Amino acid sequence: MRLLIVFCCLLAAAVARADEVRIGVLAYQGSERAARDFEPTVAQLRRTLPEHRFTMLPLDAAAIAAAVGRGELDFVVTNPGYYVELESAHGVTRLATLESREHAVPTDSVGSTVVVPNRPGHAERFEDLAGRRVAVVAADAFGGWRVVWREMAEAGVEPTRLAALVETGFPMERVIDALRSGRADAGVLRTCLLEEQIAAGRVRADEFAVVGERAAGSFPCRLSSRLYPDWPFARLAGTSPDLAKAVTASLLTMAPVDGRAWTAPQDYSSVHALFRTLKIGPYEYLSQTTLRGLVAGYWPWFAAAAAALAWWLVHVARVESLVRRRTAELTREIQEREKAEQAARLHREQRDQFSRLGILGEMASNIAHELNQPLAAITNYAEGMTRYIDAGRSDTAFLRDGARGIAGQAERAAVIIRRIRGFVRRRDARREPLDLDVVVGETLPLFAHAAARRAIPLVWRPHGALPAVNADRIEIEQVLLNLLQNALDATPDGVAHERGIVVTTAQGEAGVELTVRDHGSGLPPEVQARLFDPFFTTKPQGLGLGLSICRTIVESHGGRLTASAEADGGATMRVVLPPATEEPR
Repeated sequence: MRLLIVFCCLLAAAVARADEVRIGVLAYQGSERAARDFEPTVAQLRRTLPEHRFTMLPLDAAAIAAAVGRGELDFVVTNPGYYVELESAHGVTRLATLESREHAVPTDSVGSTVVVPNRPGHAERFEDLAGRRVAVVAADAFGGWRVVWREMAEAGVEPTRLAALVETGFPMERVIDALRSGRADAGVLRTCLLEEQIAAGRVRADEFAVVGERAAGSFPCRLSSRLYPDWPFARLAGTSPDLAKAVTASLLTMAPVDGRAWTAPQDYSSVHALFRTLKIGPYEYLSQTTLRGLVAGYWPWFAAAAAALAWWLVHVARVESLVRRRTAELTREIQEREKAEQAARLHREQRDQFSRLGILGEMASNIAHELNQPLAAITNYAEGMTRYIDAGRSDTAFLRDGARGIAGQAERAAVIIRRIRGFVRRRDARREPLDLDVVVGETLPLFAHAAARRAIPLVWRPHGALPAVNADRIEIEQVLLNLLQNALDATPDGVAHERGIVVTTAQGEAGVELTVRDHGSGLPPEVQARLFDPFFTTKPQGLGLGLSICRTIVESHGGRLTASAEADGGATMRVVLPPATEEPR
C-alpha cells in the first residue's frame, strides 16, 4: 500500500513537471524589472493556455546561455544580440517580436545612448572618446555595448583606442553610478533608459549630455546609434511544435499593455550585419587569418574565381575557331548588309519618283493650263504675222516684235517642260543654299490653276528676308506640292472658300518655317495621331504614302514636319528647316 502511495506521488510530480513551461527572460535591469515588464505576457499565456503552467525565470545572459545549453528552458525572451548567438549555437527560433505602439517604427526600438557628465568641454563625437574610459554593463551586451561599438568603429574609434572598458554588470543603472563616482568618463545605456531615469527622478534632466546624437525623428528617446528590431520571443529546438504554435497564437492576440505588445517575428538581418561587421559571435571566424578562415569567410569569391578560371580555359580552347568562324560570318553579313542598303536606297528613290509622278498626275490639268498659255500666245503671234504679210504689208519692226514674242513664249513653255522633266526624272539629291521664298514662288504657279478651277483662293505671304537653307530644290518642291494638294483635297465642295489656302514663310526660333494653312474639314485627333503613318489615308483612292514621304524628306534635311488642327476649322502643316551654316558638301 505504501509503495502504491509513493508511486502515485512520483507520477503526480512527473505530470506536474511535464505541464510546466519554463520561460527564460534576460534581466538586464534586474529580476524585479524583468518580472514587471514581462508579467503581462506570462499572464496572457496562463489565461489562454490554462492546461500549462508557465513559469518566468529572470536570468542574466550567462545563465540564459547555460540553461539553453542544458535544455532547461522551453522558451526564451532576450535582446536581439543574444538571440542571434543562441540561434547560431543552439537553433532557437523566434516566434514573435516585441513592439512599442509609441514609436514611429514599432519593432525598431533597440539602440544605445552614449552619455557623459554635462560639464564644459565634454565629449560630443565618437572621435572624442579616444583615450577615455567607457562604462558598459558587459563586453558582450548588445544594446549596452556592441551597438555603440559598431558606430565607434565606423567613426574610426576601435576599442583599442579607449583608455579602458569598464564593465559594471547588471542592472544597467550601475553605468550611471560609475559616471557619478568618476570610475568612467562615458557610459553606454540602452535607448530610453536615460528618459526613464529622468522621469523617475533618479537623474536630473541636465546632468548628462549625449555623445554622437542622431536625429531621432518620431522616436521618443535620444540615441547615439541606429535602431534594431526589438526583443524576440523564441522557442528552443526541443520545444513541442504544437505548444510553440499555441504560444505564438496567444502572443499575437495579446492586447497592448503600457503601449507594448507582440507582433509577427521581424527580420533580424540587421543584427547579423552588426555581428558580421564586428566579426564577433557567429561571425568570429571572419577575424581569423588562417586559410580555413579565409575560405570560410570568402568562399563565394573563391567559388567565383574558380568558375571564372574554368570558363577562361574553355574560352581559350574555343576562341580561335570562333574567331575564324565569326570572321567569315561577318564578311557575309557585311556583304548582305551592303546589298540590303543598296536595295533600300533604290526602293526609296523609286518611291520618291512615284510620289512625284502621282503629284503630277493629280495636277495634270494645271500643267496643261500652264502650257496652253504660251502655246496660245505663240498661235496668236503667228496668225497675226500671217495676216499682216497676207495684207501685203512689210513693216519689219512689227514682224521683228512678233518673232520675238513667239521666241519668248516658246522659251516660257520650254522652262515649264524643263521643270517638269527635272521634277520627275531619277537623280541624286543635290543640296545647295536656297532662298525658300524663291522656291515657293516658282512652285506655286504649277498649282494655281487647280485651286482656281475650284474657286479656292491661293494666298502667298512671303517673308522677304529669309536666311538660306541647304536643301534639294526638287525635294522641297515635292513636299510643297504634296501639302498643297492635301490642303485642296481637305476642302470640300459647297462651302465658303473666302479664306482659301494660305502659304507663309517665316523666321522662327527653330529655323526657317514654311506653313500651309487650309480652311477645310479639319483634323480629328484620331487622324492626327496616325497622319504620318505609311499607308494610312483618308482619301478613297489614296495610297497613304504622301505625308510619310514628305516627313522622310524633311527629316533628311535635318528639319521637322508637323500637323496641327486649328480652332476655327482647317489644319496647318508646318515645315521647319535649319538655316545654312556651312557650304554644302
